[in-house]
Amino acid sequence: MSKVIIKSFDELEKLIGHELGVSEYHTFTQEQINLFADATLDHQWIHVDINKAKAESPFGNTIAHGYLTLSILPHLWNQIVDVQNLKLQVNYGIEKLKFNAPVLVNSRVRLTAKVVDAKNLRGVCKATIGIKLEIEGEKKSAYDGEIVFLYHFIS
Repeated sequence: MSKVIIKSFDELEKLIGHELGVSEYHTFTQEQINLFADATLDHQWIHVDINKAKAESPFGNTIAHGYLTLSILPHLWNQIVDVQNLKLQVNYGIEKLKFNAPVLVNSRVRLTAKVVDAKNLRGVCKATIGIKLEIEGEKKSAYDGEIVFLYHFIS
């Protein structure tokens, strides 16, 4: 899989409305879910108690935290795009995010991305990227929305 290489605002602007690509699949293991629970102090049983989740959860198993699925965005994004010639990149925001479906333990997910908008704000590029986290074998995505980056390209 080849990455889209972006080296300037002009190159990014030409991609508005275009699909950028798809990441590789990532599997959410119970170990990763447990480590995220430890890091965030969110030990809700639906994430970490396998026996109770199998017996009482409407999903029949544990599920990844919604914010865990969101936290792998940089990893998956970097599989799709290589933004070069940067002084600095800043995560600026997340807009229109909606969690659509739970991600069950051992599910495989992948990110799709497209450029929604790019604005030049006095030399700083504000890039809005449409994202969707697909769950293998499921019709509904885990989530969709837009992420916003500020790219400070080297002149």
